[in-house]
Amino acid sequence: MALAFVALAAASVLCDATILRIPLDGSINPISRDFVVRGIKLASERGASVVIIELDTPGGLVDSTRDIVAAELASPIPVIVFVAPSGARAASAGVFITLAADIAAMSPGTNIGAAHPVGLIDSPGTEETDDSTSLDKAAQDAAAFARSIAEERGRNVEWAQAAVLESSSITAEEALAAGVIDLVAENLSDLLSRIDGLALSDGRIVVTGDSLIETLRPTLRERVLGLLADPNLVYVLFILGLYGLIYEFFHPGIGFGLAAGGICLVLALFGLQVLPINIVGIVLVLFGVGLIILDAFTPTNGILTAGGIIALAVGSLTLFDIADRRFGLSWVTVLSVVGVTAALSLFVLGKGLLIQVKPPVTGTIGLAGASGTVRADLAPEGMVFVHGEYWTARSLEGLLPIGTPIVVEKVEGSTLLVRRVS
Repeated sequence: MALAFVALAAASVLCDATILRIPLDGSINPISRDFVVRGIKLASERGASVVIIELDTPGGLVDSTRDIVAAELASPIPVIVFVAPSGARAASAGVFITLAADIAAMSPGTNIGAAHPVGLIDSPGTEETDDSTSLDKAAQDAAAFARSIAEERGRNVEWAQAAVLESSSITAEEALAAGVIDLVAENLSDLLSRIDGLALSDGRIVVTGDSLIETLRPTLRERVLGLLADPNLVYVLFILGLYGLIYEFFHPGIGFGLAAGGICLVLALFGLQVLPINIVGIVLVLFGVGLIILDAFTPTNGILTAGGIIALAVGSLTLFDIADRRFGLSWVTVLSVVGVTAALSLFVLGKGLLIQVKPPVTGTIGLAGASGTVRADLAPEGMVFVHGEYWTARSLEGLLPIGTPIVVEKVEGSTLLVRRVS
């Protein structure tokens, strides 16, 4: 309780004229969205003077971007988006986030633009036409969204539309000249000194002088889920988890497969709850794996395995409902997983077929062609020692004394018919 009191007292001190800095580096996904929205809400609750989103992103998911933009537009605290440091970019979703800021700034050597939606799969024929129509609708919707933000903040509406429909991308200096951003600053200190006392269009005054800068850090949950927001990692963990459980089921032992597979599957489920997934894709993946396993116990000679590989490939491609292929599941990952699965399945299937065509090596049938020695004179019947066991035998060549090497010709009941090894 004493530590909590001290922490609250320290927090109350920092509330006065505090600048909350939110570093946003990486793709825009549900985890980064929650991080930014939490920061804007926290700044409002604490009465901070300014919120600065330090941005460097290649883009991301549309829904997450819309939530961040909505939080910016509704914030009672002035929101500043600063594309920094030099070499950073505000691409795709970053364009909308920058346009929605009360003050948009960039460092020299940065760029902004290229917000055109990108499809996941390009298909020939009629499917290509359907995909083109869907992408055109998505582009028009994104262009309208960009225009509405630019109009709300008094920025260049024509360029905002061109960034979406024509994938226009410009440098910091070009963005300043075109009225896309408000200023170019060398660094954060330069930015704060230049916006101190600046009056916004709604009458609010930006106060940054003598303010403490507090950097918002992601929580442990946000850090873990941030790593699991990568569809490729979640997909691989999901497949490894399934294979681990399958291995443990067919080879029960010390529980390594259960432990490793369970951990991978739990981590994959954490990732699946933050990514837009397609239930049909999950069903197809499970169905494909099930067919491959079933083929190991049925004499289908690979038909079920072929169907399972096809189902696994189709399910993998439709597993995540992400329209932009830059942030969806990589073709390389899908081909690698499906290829390894196909190779292992064909290896197991091939071994099974070889076992089926090999002659029996156990029981009385497997004794044909086996060699041994006479342990009791065959005249013509006696005792022989074959495969570590004593057998009643009958000679096909007359008398065979003890110690004579013999070979089994065939088996009649429980009697071996043998002849001398030449």
